[in-house]
Amino acid sequence: MTDTGRLHGIHHVTAVAADPTGNVAFYTDVLGLRMVKQTVNFDDVTTYHLYYGDETGTPGTAMTFFPFGETRQGRVGKGMASATAFRAPDGSLSYWQDRLTESDADVTQPVERFGETVLPFRDPDGQPLELVFGADPHDDDAVEPWGDGPVPAGHALRGFAGVTLLPTDPEATGDVLATMGYEASETVGDRTRYEVPDRAGVVDVLDRPDAPAARPGAGTVHHVAFRTPDSETELAWRETLLDAGQRVTEQKDRQYFQSLYFREPGGILFEIATEEPGFTADESVAELGSELQLPPWLADDRERIEANLPPLATDATAQLTDGGVDGDGSGDTGPGDELTGEQ
Repeated sequence: MTDTGRLHGIHHVTAVAADPTGNVAFYTDVLGLRMVKQTVNFDDVTTYHLYYGDETGTPGTAMTFFPFGETRQGRVGKGMASATAFRAPDGSLSYWQDRLTESDADVTQPVERFGETVLPFRDPDGQPLELVFGADPHDDDAVEPWGDGPVPAGHALRGFAGVTLLPTDPEATGDVLATMGYEASETVGDRTRYEVPDRAGVVDVLDRPDAPAARPGAGTVHHVAFRTPDSETELAWRETLLDAGQRVTEQKDRQYFQSLYFREPGGILFEIATEEPGFTADESVAELGSELQLPPWLADDRERIEANLPPLATDATAQLTDGGVDGDGSGDTGPGDELTGEQ
């Protein structure tokens, strides 16, 4: 087996939404993230791929969406990631309870989990999200919030805390995470925590045999991506995973990173993504997210692609450049299909 060490926490999480304009409004105006890239689903160019994160979309901060428009509502269940968690500063719980309650979010009561306070809520599509309060224990690689966003810096989100998985086979999923360098640290009830000593390094695995089967659609996670430094290391990971019995795609060029995909035995689509070259590959930092970007192999089709995309008319999009806002495969990746394609 190739010696690859470990993966270095979450790179991004990609989910399915319905209305793209509403998606932009919630993640920028309410959560205070910056839209760092608007592009298209490279396997279905009639659909946007929207990325939100810190000022530059640092790996470990990027929540991304395929807003399919009038798509079916999904159902979180076995074989899917069941929640995505962001870090928020200590002392900001009341701020976020008030802010989310005043929005279209569905907010529930905070809970204590592994010694941390967690605020669960759902976005307007029903996407399960959480805020985990307190600094990342690996704060030598801490994320600074987007300075021009609508949320005061003392409350602003600091990238991902981690994800929760609801696999069909928790033990097999845990074995794959171990191959990826994660170590089981604690089990409480039906939840086992796996960690790597890196920012956004937490993965919780639920063992809920009576949970319903997942149904892809709006409000669900498409895949979870883990980060590795560069293309060479990623290819070494491909060999490691193949040696471990996983079916892994060839390396794919996603313009802002290189990617591998595999569906782990618990049914969840995993990606390994490189930290290079990042979202400034085709835009300056000041201009990130302000215009539709297409990779070189789609550039000649820009007119046709733009004609088939719905309008993305929001104040948040327009203001990104002038100081912020106020408030196993490669096929089509529609929400009802075998979701093994785009990043």
